[in-house]
Amino acid sequence: MENTLIQQESDDINYHLHPYTNARKHQEQGPLVIVKGDGVYVEDIHGRKYLEAMAGLWSVALGFSEKRLVQAAMRQFEVLPFYHQFTHKTHDVAAQFAKMLIDIAPVPMSKVFFTNSGSEANDTVVKLVWYRSNALGLPNKKKIISRLKGYHGVTVASASLTGLPGNHRGFDLPIDRILHTACPHYWRDAQEGESEEQFSTRMAQELENLIQKEGPETIAAFIAEPVMGAGGVIVPPATYWEKIQAVLEKHDILFIADEVICGFGRTGKMFASETFGLKPDVLVLSKQISSSYQPLSAILLNEKMFNPIADESNKLGVLGHGFTAGGHPVAVAVGIENLNIIKERNLVENAATVGAHMLKRLHELENHPLVGEVRGVGLIAGVELVIDKAKKTALEVPGQLGTMVGKVLQDLGVISRNIGDTLAFCPPLIITVEQVDEMVDKFKQALDIVHERLNG
Repeated sequence: MENTLIQQESDDINYHLHPYTNARKHQEQGPLVIVKGDGVYVEDIHGRKYLEAMAGLWSVALGFSEKRLVQAAMRQFEVLPFYHQFTHKTHDVAAQFAKMLIDIAPVPMSKVFFTNSGSEANDTVVKLVWYRSNALGLPNKKKIISRLKGYHGVTVASASLTGLPGNHRGFDLPIDRILHTACPHYWRDAQEGESEEQFSTRMAQELENLIQKEGPETIAAFIAEPVMGAGGVIVPPATYWEKIQAVLEKHDILFIADEVICGFGRTGKMFASETFGLKPDVLVLSKQISSSYQPLSAILLNEKMFNPIADESNKLGVLGHGFTAGGHPVAVAVGIENLNIIKERNLVENAATVGAHMLKRLHELENHPLVGEVRGVGLIAGVELVIDKAKKTALEVPGQLGTMVGKVLQDLGVISRNIGDTLAFCPPLIITVEQVDEMVDKFKQALDIVHERLNG
């Protein structure tokens, strides 16, 4: 048996190129092979159990063993294992789920376009924004503004929207017509004596300045996560969204809310647009839409976005875009059941109440020598680590401290993710207060172990 386990690990090293991984380092250290899931826990090939504090990739809302999702998939496999939505065709579950999504949307929406991932969805949104501008006779209104540290995917266009250097270096990205404005991280970037409201005013002014520099007539859209995920779980400061939306409205710029991480209860509301009072023209959804049991994403368009696109498709004879597996019937069937369970079990409310406990427990660690800032909302949080609290600095190599704590935490049985020197926590929506306590207690233990190593 042990030889078989070793063989599986070596096969991974020999034959598998991993995403978001140092390929040479992987050849040296090998993989953590996960083979089983049960609720908020997963188990590796050697039988070690871990509390999955990242819900996989911010995404497994219902945990790793929800039989109703498995059964929904199997029922659909038996009835209609595949069909598409090209050339006026559809299937019943796609139509049903589209209506369900429009019904629960945080603001009035008109149509749903199904894709397979958040990257595909945001790539599609870029094309639809350009298509719409052409439909309106505005061929120069094509630029899209994103934010530094924003994350919107890894395809050519969506990776360009992403504001992280690691997604650009070596890939000849970003492409043209994609711009980036400031990241609203108050703790890190506020000027001395600047209040949250003053900081938000400055962020809005920086956006206004960028628009004026480029020419308002050239800016088509602004895309942003309500809470930034892969950029370090950055929660917007007071009045930020109110002021940003005022700038967009002033210049008739479309607002795209990327709720790939935030949607379906993560922030304590069904959508983070409700949490922060957002009024997007486009809503991008994925991850928790199916608890990642199946690849699925969706773009919700309002009438302002949809009507010019519909007119242009009529003029040209076709909307020449789509994916073979977009809105796959098995994925959509799982999405329907996933949403039903979230509603039936009051998991949005659970995210609010258990999330409040998680944040309370994490805030208790603010006096720890290695903790600089605790931030979060609902069941998503980030803890930024430092060596020097006053200077807000960590070790000399960025990310080294976060990597150390993350490794010790994993050895203690909790899988988190270090984003640079920030430890992220985004557990499944089903997590209990007791499981949160287990998670935070082990995080505290990891902090103590690393602190002792650094000062021993």
